[in-house]
Amino acid sequence: MQYQTYLAGIDLDPMIQCYWTLEGPAGSFPQKQTIVPDGCMEMIFHYGDLYQQYLEDGNIILQPRCFVIGQLTRPLEIVATGKTGIFSVRFHPDGFSPFTHLPLSEMENSAIPLERLFGNDGKNVELAILNAPGVSERIKEVEQFLTNRLATAETIDHITRSLIEAIWHSNGQLSVTALSRQSQIKSRRLERRFLSDVGMSPKQLSRVIRLNNIFKKLISGKETSLTALAYEGNYFDQSHFIKEFKQLTGYTPKQYYNDNLKMSALLYGKG
Repeated sequence: MQYQTYLAGIDLDPMIQCYWTLEGPAGSFPQKQTIVPDGCMEMIFHYGDLYQQYLEDGNIILQPRCFVIGQLTRPLEIVATGKTGIFSVRFHPDGFSPFTHLPLSEMENSAIPLERLFGNDGKNVELAILNAPGVSERIKEVEQFLTNRLATAETIDHITRSLIEAIWHSNGQLSVTALSRQSQIKSRRLERRFLSDVGMSPKQLSRVIRLNNIFKKLISGKETSLTALAYEGNYFDQSHFIKEFKQLTGYTPKQYYNDNLKMSALLYGKG
């Protein structure tokens, strides 16, 4: 299985965290995989075989060939149906909002086809990406598409961005009260702002970032003591930490080693 990341061009760098590709033969992910929420929306292009997605009600659907996945607030369970070939745009937490008028909160935990989001333009970029001979051509096509979607050069809300950075640097340990005080914006207005720009509340984003930071430490093998991890993450106690971990990953910390988290470890464990 080959996973590679690529930087965005300077004009789109404020919106895009990276591009990534994942390729592998049939059988690379024979079991159901769990993708852990990380606070970033993604634009996915399957140029390999499609993936099945498990819904919360227990039903299984075939993912669209090209789509944007909304903010995850719970684990996303998928399984490969054959050969893997994925090209993805990973946006910053507030990076996708400049490209759509659809309320981001309505996209939560959902895979929205590009044609539904962008009409014929979405269909055209889908065909261009799927027919491109290599990753450099895919990046060129998607950057042209996204650049054309921007209404103005000033597309990022700098207050929201500064608060996201504060949450990130604190590893998700800043309270909404502290964020409200820092921005001088009342909590309810702050929540509306995040729902519009990010697709989740500041509390939800903090929870995801805090857990993701702990998840990466588990993947790295640098820390295996649950008590130490709970303390480092500023959880009330070990029981609180385990409950939070299971809600966002579907597994207890001790269960994370199994193959069900193999793809999340690959995608998010190198950051």
